[in-house]
Amino acid sequence: MNSVWQQVTLTTLPVWQWGQVSYVHRLVGSLSTWRQHSWLMQQGDAIGALLISLVFALSPFVATNLIGWLLASCILFWILLTVSDGDPRLGFTPIHLLVLLFWGIAATAAALSPVKRLAFLGLGKLSLYLMFFILMARVLRSPKLRSFCITAFLLVALVVSSYGVRQSIHGADALATWVDPESPLAQSTRVYSFLGNPNLLAGYLMPAVWLSFSAIFVWKRWLPKVLAIVMFGINTACLLLTQSRGGWIGLVVAALVLVVLLRYWWSAYLPRFLRLWALPLVFGGLAGILVLGFIFVTPFRYRVGSMFAGSGDSSNAFRLNVWRSVLEMIRDRPILGFGPGDLVFKRIYPLYAAARFSALSAYSVLLEIAVESGLIGLTAFLWLLLVTSNQGFLQLRRLRAMGDSDGFWLIGAITTIAGMLGHGAVDTVWYRPEVSVLWWLSVALVASYYAPHAAAKLSAQPPELAADA
Repeated sequence: MNSVWQQVTLTTLPVWQWGQVSYVHRLVGSLSTWRQHSWLMQQGDAIGALLISLVFALSPFVATNLIGWLLASCILFWILLTVSDGDPRLGFTPIHLLVLLFWGIAATAAALSPVKRLAFLGLGKLSLYLMFFILMARVLRSPKLRSFCITAFLLVALVVSSYGVRQSIHGADALATWVDPESPLAQSTRVYSFLGNPNLLAGYLMPAVWLSFSAIFVWKRWLPKVLAIVMFGINTACLLLTQSRGGWIGLVVAALVLVVLLRYWWSAYLPRFLRLWALPLVFGGLAGILVLGFIFVTPFRYRVGSMFAGSGDSSNAFRLNVWRSVLEMIRDRPILGFGPGDLVFKRIYPLYAAARFSALSAYSVLLEIAVESGLIGLTAFLWLLLVTSNQGFLQLRRLRAMGDSDGFWLIGAITTIAGMLGHGAVDTVWYRPEVSVLWWLSVALVASYYAPHAAAKLSAQPPELAADA
């Protein structure tokens, strides 16, 4: 059974040997001599980190077209780095392999789409994100550059969340109908900061919350630790103030995953009582906090209650009708879908939509992938999640055995992935560039820790030895 699991999760796959048989790999290093004599290219990874940080610095404040041009610049620089690289492995991981498979299925879906031109435009956008992931997975292998890029994002997120908290205090005009007009909260303030939409802001802040939590343990000095605590508090408060039910769901899912990971990380230092009862006690405490919030905090009570109101809540009714139409779309083209991209969805959806329920997306990441790439694409995406989670756990086990505090960045990345998936189950802000680049940052963080030989050694250990490693 263990062998089957390793094969399914590609744990023992010798991906580093890919370069020995790949024709594409022959391009790698073709300009290595030039790089050795170029002072600028000798700082290539540092320049890549600057470009990545620039994307994070500008994405909440600029138009999506400019974000696209920034991503394109990053990709061109990655190509230059690759053809001048002397490293035959390029940091290629099982996660890269599944990302490539996912892209290949999306490309096939675009080629077979009934609206090919729009589908290839969507494929181009997807390609930007996936190649940005490849650049990040390469650059973030350096602990210093990893910390630099995460710090840059967290500082920008602090500005965004601080402005959101200010909106809560001083008020902000609703740019759209974000609350059921018949709800007691119809006049309440849902903050949106610089992003213009509270649900989008919640998706943007999900990585900020958990990476700032990780920073508390990674950053060495007291002043940075205090800053990390402030970041965590403000980011969490702002996410709650968005009143995004999907964001709240993601926050709870992520918190549960975080507790499990922390218990594993510290298990060697816990007394026997806490080893047995830490999870039940913490889960019970979280449940108690939610119950108290439901009883005493009016906005929280109404927003949580609306989740179970079915079609009695206008937002719920809208999503339920959209999901019914989307399921009909999937039934009509279940294998490879209609092709990637929001433009394809906007063109096809009106043919299936119920009256009065126009939509810009499927309002569920999994349903959106099934519409765009069919059940084959959805299977590839779920496989990618499985491989990423397995690699994250293997590398966390290795870092725990080494006592490396950088493992908390990995904990933050895994927790973020869980939270964004929880949010994405009922919304598709995952597809907006401000959020999508952060999703791929989380996946790239997991990929950046890949150590094939160490992972294979640990995965071969019996469970009881691995737990004590």
